[in-house]
Amino acid sequence: MPQKNYIDPTAILIGDVELGDGVSIWPFAVLRGDEGKIVIGDGTNVQDHAVIHLGRIGRNVTVGHGAIINNAIVGNDCIIGLNSSLLDNAVIGDECIIGANALVTGNTMIPPRSVVVGVPGRIIKSDDKTIRARALESAETYHKLRDEHLAGLYKRRMGP
Repeated sequence: MPQKNYIDPTAILIGDVELGDGVSIWPFAVLRGDEGKIVIGDGTNVQDHAVIHLGRIGRNVTVGHGAIINNAIVGNDCIIGLNSSLLDNAVIGDECIIGANALVTGNTMIPPRSVVVGVPGRIIKSDDKTIRARALESAETYHKLRDEHLAGLYKRRMGP
């Protein structure tokens, strides 16, 4: 049975944006599919102030607060850290962690199960078999939050 999606009222989705089941899009996130398609896989969460302009994001990915994904591909079961940036034609393999504030430059290919940090991003750990469990734990936290928001458990206040 498909899971419902949560799209915060302040999030903006423009153009050709395809969402899988159980996706959550949080406050002030912008997904702009005006120059091409964006595909977001099942169970992925796109957190506050993240920007996605084109690209494909896999299943159960956590896109952290303020992250920018510009025409990049992200595999399944990844964590894209706070304020990190993935530039044109970067490809992030399955089960990767892109650290907070990291910059993955254009045309870069990150192998599966890698940990990337820094500016420009560099791989500091390879073949880390613990990443999938960590990514799924992060995704599960946001599945629970998605369901709580859909159930109206949090009072929303706007303005004064």
